[in-house]
Amino acid sequence: MWLQVSLLCLSCLSLPSLSQAQDRAVLQQSNDYGGRCHYTFTVASPEESSCSGSSMKPEMDGVLTRLTLLEALVSQLIAGMDVTAGGARTGVRANGEESFSEDYSQATRERNQLQQDKERLNRQVQELQRRLAELNQEAESLRQKPCLETHTLGGSQRENRLASDPAYDFGKGAYQEMKAEVKEVAASRLIPEGNPNLTGCEELQSVGDPVLHRKADSITGKYGVWLQDPEPQGPLYTNQTVWRIDTVGKDVRQLFAYEDVDQLSQGFPMKVLVLPEPMESTGATMYRGSLYYQRKRSRTLIRYDLTSESLASRLELPHAGFHGQHPYSWGGYTDIDLAADEQGLWAIYSTSKAKGAIVISQLDPKSLKVKRSWETNIRKNTVANAFMMCGRLYTLASYTAPNTTINYMFDTATGMGRAVAVPFKNKYRYNSMVDYNHAQRKLYAWDNFHMVTYDIRLGRASQSSI
Repeated sequence: MWLQVSLLCLSCLSLPSLSQAQDRAVLQQSNDYGGRCHYTFTVASPEESSCSGSSMKPEMDGVLTRLTLLEALVSQLIAGMDVTAGGARTGVRANGEESFSEDYSQATRERNQLQQDKERLNRQVQELQRRLAELNQEAESLRQKPCLETHTLGGSQRENRLASDPAYDFGKGAYQEMKAEVKEVAASRLIPEGNPNLTGCEELQSVGDPVLHRKADSITGKYGVWLQDPEPQGPLYTNQTVWRIDTVGKDVRQLFAYEDVDQLSQGFPMKVLVLPEPMESTGATMYRGSLYYQRKRSRTLIRYDLTSESLASRLELPHAGFHGQHPYSWGGYTDIDLAADEQGLWAIYSTSKAKGAIVISQLDPKSLKVKRSWETNIRKNTVANAFMMCGRLYTLASYTAPNTTINYMFDTATGMGRAVAVPFKNKYRYNSMVDYNHAQRKLYAWDNFHMVTYDIRLGRASQSSI
């Protein structure tokens, strides 16, 4: 339609005029807002320099107005974006400040809670120390007053008397004065008849399976010592009293006392003693009312009297290796191992002169002086542990193998040693202590937190010496 109109207008032009102005005629092609094509001829007037009352001015004014409005809208849009961005930044900053404030408040509350916990624990420690002091005072008063008296220990009523005391009259509820005669009796008569295991000091023939009595509760009990005194002295402690020391730690001094094995199994000590000098490793032993042990980082031996709770004697073991010079194969600074049997107190160790071979010395129980020594031909660091039984040294081949052997025996009566092969079980795979109790006729061991005993059988054996 528009093309037809434009052509119609072109036909209305006179040829001269078109000819005169054809060099200034312009054909324009454009689309309208609806997408339709427009062809427009523009010819400059040869006579008029300008159009009066031009119709373009209103249109131009409209365009300018629309442009002004468009600029205003763009300015407002840009300003709105700035405000939004600024608000977002302000919100982030506000959120960050709020989060920091919450974290600080939380840290403050936690610090206050920790401080309260610390104060509570301190109060508990002080209370335990106070109760321990009271128990020690009570025990001391009972020790000095061995009469019938009921007192409280650990929240239960206990009667302070020995059930085996023959002087106690159950009918009258009081002690009576009694006379006693002392008569020498041959040691063989003290052994019950009919028991093949208690027929005298013969050689070790077999060791039974381990019997568990207690498992230590903490890492300090991975290694340790637990014993019963085969020859107790005085009425305060008996051969049923159990003694225990956890030996993992930098300053081993605590000695726990239990009334018997049942109390040990339940974990309720009746007393805790503090040793005057720190202990080294697991080589301690109990004999005739005293604890014998090696002082930490030294070759000094100590006798601690259980009744007086004091150091009774101390003496260096001449030339003995210590603190890792000649230990057992499992280590643990087991250079000096003390033991007791039917014939007395012994020390199992080595010296530089013996070049690591096991040396056995019999000690005086009171002064700790060496009475006599024997040098064996088995190296100490090749065996896992050792014990004395009837004056004979026995060594254990392995501390970790579940099925190992007691592999060597040395008889101090003959000064001869030989290989043996007595089966032995390390049920818990890390046996750090083996000791013999001649009153109970059992082996006591500490196997990887576990306190166990072994029944034994003695008998005659004849093998060639080595």
